[in-house]
Amino acid sequence: MPPEVMKAMLEANEFFVDMHELTRAAGRRVSEVMGTEDALVTCGAFSAMILGAAACLTGTDPEKIPALPHPNWPKREYLTQKAHRFGYDRAYRAAGMTNVEVDTREQFRNAVSENTAMIGLLARLEYERQDDPEVMKPHEFIEIGRRAGVPVLVDAASELPPVRNLTRFSRMGADLVVISGGKGMRGPQSTGILAGRADLIEAARIHAAPNGNLGRGMKVGKEEIMGFIVALNRYVDLDHEAVQEEWNRKARYVAEELQNIEGLEAKYAMNGKGYADVDLSWDERVIPLTDEEVSERLKNGNPRLIIYGNKVVTRCIRDDELVAATRRLAQFFREEAGRGT
Repeated sequence: MPPEVMKAMLEANEFFVDMHELTRAAGRRVSEVMGTEDALVTCGAFSAMILGAAACLTGTDPEKIPALPHPNWPKREYLTQKAHRFGYDRAYRAAGMTNVEVDTREQFRNAVSENTAMIGLLARLEYERQDDPEVMKPHEFIEIGRRAGVPVLVDAASELPPVRNLTRFSRMGADLVVISGGKGMRGPQSTGILAGRADLIEAARIHAAPNGNLGRGMKVGKEEIMGFIVALNRYVDLDHEAVQEEWNRKARYVAEELQNIEGLEAKYAMNGKGYADVDLSWDERVIPLTDEEVSERLKNGNPRLIIYGNKVVTRCIRDDELVAATRRLAQFFREEAGRGT
């Protein structure tokens, strides 16, 4: 987190506030930035998913709200395409939904019924599987939901950057949008955003702390809320092109430092979000290690490094950390290449 975010959290610690008032005020600021009717600062994106699903299940009905996570009415299904299933969508089950998945567009259209309480999608598939024509796009889900009168939730938790994703899905017509308050936003990791339709946000707010309903255990402290708001304000004011070029500079440094190591290829490559990572690959005849073995040894080395999918991601890393990590990578692969030969 940047220093100004930490400073805001420390300052917030010095004051008592009415949490209902602070929650609404913070939501107003988020909705201004995202162009939605209302918003709620949540305890991370997973919490936003649970609260969004809860809102779709109950609305503001005082008879239904206490029933969760065990709804006793038929309109409790969450519908998605199988390609959009992922581990975190268990959040919708935690709220009390029954997950329904289908394979094709035609099956999806036919699966919408009077029992469908919410339609959901995973935004990152837009670039991760952009060349797969079978994967439905966000606008397709939203159009089907609009025609059926079923709310659509877009999970865009990790979709910053690009900054346009703060507003893009709500402009498409999504009813709810989920974004992490950490990651690219660089706010407290324990914060997130649920933004969208005023009636659904009001329902989510009733479920959430400080109220004693489904989301009571997902409390967001005043310190986290104020840190998040400062992070949000900071983020929208950034020169995003300059920030991403700095990430690219660091990626070029890593790629250059990892050249001329026998058996290793370190490739500077633009990703689907518009900035660069370093893609690592190696000849197992020279460096006789699997992906899993490389990850495990790097994680247990000094300094400890965690590699996801054989990518070096330089986003948000400090220069001193970058130098140490790059030296460790170069040393590791040189030593392993030496053993292999």
